[in-house]
Amino acid sequence: MDNVLAELKAGIRRFRTEIYPSNEATYLQSVSEPQRPHALFVTCADSRIDPELITQSGPGDLFVTRNVGNLVPAYGEMMGGVSAVIEYAVMALNVQHVVVCGHSDCGAMKGLLNPESLEKMPTVRSWLKNAHAALSVADSLAADGETPGELMRRLTEENVLLQMQHLRTHPSVAGAMAREELTISGWVYDIGKGEVRISEDGGRVFLPVMTEAKNA
Repeated sequence: MDNVLAELKAGIRRFRTEIYPSNEATYLQSVSEPQRPHALFVTCADSRIDPELITQSGPGDLFVTRNVGNLVPAYGEMMGGVSAVIEYAVMALNVQHVVVCGHSDCGAMKGLLNPESLEKMPTVRSWLKNAHAALSVADSLAADGETPGELMRRLTEENVLLQMQHLRTHPSVAGAMAREELTISGWVYDIGKGEVRISEDGGRVFLPVMTEAKNA
């Protein structure tokens, strides 16, 4: 445990000596005025996901909330931290966009597919009820001969789509969308490939964000 803390402290020292000095003006400006993030980023607590790195965002650009499985309970079902973050982001911070971001190799999705693995984690099992409908859809759409990897990919996508549906049940989100002040999108981040696929404009298809072609 002391070794872990020592490693974290070493990281702070590198930040203070190598990162902060060259970005001091940015940090000073960000603390001199109220935060004005342009997007709320709802993603999984998985330690391999770095929203700011993926989107190349700076301090104050993203308002981030993370939980097991990047879940958004429907309004009124599990009122708590996620609901409070959404309401605050939309009504107090006036974010213009909300991202629900799932990812490859998600432990929560594995838990849905293998519920026996959650026997000793009753809180996680209860939390994942917010994704059960996605599992039902993924199972119903499964084709003959579908591999476990293909099912996992489908479930990950269906879960993101389901959480986007849940997001729309929140009064703050519904109102802002009706006023055309807010848009939402669903993402799936492939950790190994560094690829992000996005479903937008209410579509069910996740299309990759392509890099620009290099000039010959």
